[in-house]
Amino acid sequence: MHGWLVIDKPVGIGSTQAVGAVKRALREGGYPKVKVGHGGTLDPLASGVLPVALGEATKLSGRMLDADKVYDFTIRFGAETDTLDLEGKVIATSDVRPTVAEVEAVLPRFTGPITQVPPAYSALKVDGQRAYDLARAGKNVTLASRDVTIHQLSISHSSESWNLTSPSTASDREKRDSSFRWNDDRLNEITLSARVSKGTYIRSLARDIAQALETVGHVTMLRRTKAGPFTLGAAISLDKLSEAAKGRTLEQHLLPLTAGLDDIPALPVTPDQAGALRQGRTLIGIAAKPGLHLATDRGIPVALVELSEEGLRVVRGFNL
Repeated sequence: MHGWLVIDKPVGIGSTQAVGAVKRALREGGYPKVKVGHGGTLDPLASGVLPVALGEATKLSGRMLDADKVYDFTIRFGAETDTLDLEGKVIATSDVRPTVAEVEAVLPRFTGPITQVPPAYSALKVDGQRAYDLARAGKNVTLASRDVTIHQLSISHSSESWNLTSPSTASDREKRDSSFRWNDDRLNEITLSARVSKGTYIRSLARDIAQALETVGHVTMLRRTKAGPFTLGAAISLDKLSEAAKGRTLEQHLLPLTAGLDDIPALPVTPDQAGALRQGRTLIGIAAKPGLHLATDRGIPVALVELSEEGLRVVRGFNL
């Protein structure tokens, strides 16, 4: 059981609780005890892709934290909350509502390298304490701005959102009208899709977009559709996970350890070289391009290695 389970995390539980559910499913299914960890926190009010690493794959969880993520999120205009989502209390209101054209015009300002201030209700630490603990205690929380990159930002036309400008059927129009207020083409809310770098806060992005539109807003829906190489296509619900574990078919949903390294080229090594790498020794005279590689011995991952002028050194070894 060394590999990845891609969980479609539901709204209402945190990432740690989702990991607990995976551990419980393994236990109830009679699987051997194994290390379990997640590859990227999702807020309780967010749903979607949560990569969960098992066994030796947990050694790659840090790489997954650094990976780009893709989100669909809905901004509701007219009210800003202290948490910047549905959970908080309203702290500012505005009667201004943007049009689709105005939203489209402002999005380029938030594409590429940007600076954002994280939400006060976040897990970042201030003087050793979590910001959200200080905020809940009524203390004023001031967080430093951070540089992040928004690789792509657009109005979402995914299967989980509506075509905002030209709903094709009466059913589509009914769905649209239940989610948007279309007085003079003014929007009550809109769903966007963003591919972002590590450290990006979607709630802050939504707040800043609303302010750029001369109004205020907060996030009402947040769904992660991709984390690193993992997508919703490979994801399973916690209910199906439990069923698969009890039916002893969990292996059918387990992706290999190498699935988290799809951007790393494989580097075949001999059994003797593999033994040296397992001992943490540096190899010299290896003919390959400088950079990260996945050293494999007859197809079995040995270690994540880095080749430089000094030789081939182990970054992270695997006990497989």
